[in-house]
Amino acid sequence: MATYKEQLQRVWHQYEQVHGSVPATVRDAVEWGVKRGMIEVPEVDPFAKLSEDMATALREEYATDEMGRRYRVNHAVRVTKAGVQYTFWAAMKDAPREHMQKAFIQRREQIVGDCVQLATDVEAYNGMKKEQPPIPMLFDFRDDVEERRHWSGKDAA
Repeated sequence: MATYKEQLQRVWHQYEQVHGSVPATVRDAVEWGVKRGMIEVPEVDPFAKLSEDMATALREEYATDEMGRRYRVNHAVRVTKAGVQYTFWAAMKDAPREHMQKAFIQRREQIVGDCVQLATDVEAYNGMKKEQPPIPMLFDFRDDVEERRHWSGKDAA
């Protein structure tokens, strides 16, 4: 029996076969799959939906410090207890140092994981398209970070 994610992947690939391998929205593919009975519209737990919405709202809350730096107010730490993953949120100004250190380390690990996958994806694509010049990908972000901070007016050095 296919997992839920495998079902969604199957719908996407069948949608692609029917409509051609062109960029498309997942909403179009989902609506197409629901209309054909390939997937069902899920019943939504209202508390799960509200929790998800609150997490998104917390993630998107920013403030500006006295130096003019725009920073993320709320930070999450993921913890697994007895095989269940929990996410604990805290506002930076009141959070214990241990919470913030874990939050920063976890965010950095997410970035590293994304970079590893991006490097693999670029290498795989370049390998599939040997007749084209390879797409280069650099992972030293120091200049990018400084340039972004400078041009956004948030460089508080």
